[in-house]
Amino acid sequence: MSKPVVAVVGRPNVGKSTLFNALAGERISIVKDTPGVTRDRIYADVEWLNHTFTMIDTGGIEPDSKDIILSQMREQAEIAMATADVILFMTDVRQGLTDADAKVADMLRRSRKPVILVVNKVDSFEKFMGDVYEFYNLGIGDPVPISASSMLGLGDMLEEVVKHFPGEAKEEEEDERPKVAIVGKPNVGKSSIINRLTGENRVIVSDIAGTTRDAIDTEIKYHGREYVFIDTAGLRRKNKIKEEIERYSIIRAVTAVERADVVMIVIDATEGVTEQDAKIAGIAHERGKGIIIAVNKWDAVEKDDKTIYKHTNRIREILSFMPYAEILFISAKTGQRMPKMFDMIDMVLENNSMRVSTGVLNEIMTEAVAMQQPPSDKGKRLKLYYITQAAVKPPTFVIFVNDKELMHFSYVRYLENRIRDAFGFKGTALKFIIRERKEDRK
Repeated sequence: MSKPVVAVVGRPNVGKSTLFNALAGERISIVKDTPGVTRDRIYADVEWLNHTFTMIDTGGIEPDSKDIILSQMREQAEIAMATADVILFMTDVRQGLTDADAKVADMLRRSRKPVILVVNKVDSFEKFMGDVYEFYNLGIGDPVPISASSMLGLGDMLEEVVKHFPGEAKEEEEDERPKVAIVGKPNVGKSSIINRLTGENRVIVSDIAGTTRDAIDTEIKYHGREYVFIDTAGLRRKNKIKEEIERYSIIRAVTAVERADVVMIVIDATEGVTEQDAKIAGIAHERGKGIIIAVNKWDAVEKDDKTIYKHTNRIREILSFMPYAEILFISAKTGQRMPKMFDMIDMVLENNSMRVSTGVLNEIMTEAVAMQQPPSDKGKRLKLYYITQAAVKPPTFVIFVNDKELMHFSYVRYLENRIRDAFGFKGTALKFIIRERKEDRK
């Protein structure tokens, strides 16, 4: 089941990144007093009481002039309205209510999405409460006073946020159809793939990067099985700077990946893997989804007998953190290898949900330990007692050892490779949890 998405919208320098870092519990965004400096990660998983959600910083306003601030705040609001379950609209008590705030509040009010109005930099409730009341004029509910830097009022704010989380979670759980997110940079052919699979021009396709306006769910039936394809959007405006195109498509990718069982990362064969492809792949990898890399526009590449081999090696080199990902060379334009896509999706789905019995896992581990001794430090050697599978999607294994500190990353990787040798697990990440258990004294 996907996590709710909370988007933060607001003018430059109202403290969006400070709030982001306070909630995520780590310094994720770069924070400076110069407006427009948020350049770092734009999403984080936040846990509060029994709730987890994905928080997105829509950011990206360059305050060259008032007109630009307003147009880019509108852009932020559009991103938030399209992707979020709840919108945090952030204002600044010290700067007071501005024209830009009022115009964006207008848009948000019409969006019919839940909006929480947050007034930041209220370091003293006694001193600033009179100024907070001014924000009632926005007409989007009660302002919630907070101080992100002093961590004041965050509990009250989060209480308001979680009230609006979707209640349809149970219905969503009952939808057993596999969900496949098609992610990638703008203009790599995501919409063309959907159109080829459906056999109709359901999604607008054009050579302008970012012609898909919203994430679109497309139901496709193949050999009697139904699939839901989530097509992620490009950009709403054609004249945006490169950084904004990147930010938008990554926000789209985060929200689509959350909902998907399998993520298909579409790469342009004529360009090869770019840094942005690697970022989007990293999001899917972190969330333990089934992963297929679809190299599109294969018809446009000049080939000899070594072309596929060279391309595969290059992809594996750049995406070295996910050697398990399946690679498929396709052309949405000509239909080359498109039917193979469903077989690959089915295989990856199966592997992402595969369970291995405890007895078999322990046999593999015993054999692996006999072949390669566990590491030791200062005379103390790592002992592995027991391994069991705790979950699927992704397959998650718990290993009980005598000392967690001795369990080096490279030895976990070695055990993972032995498990993969036995069961394949192609197209899916494997997760390992190391638990300590004191030695039995006999």
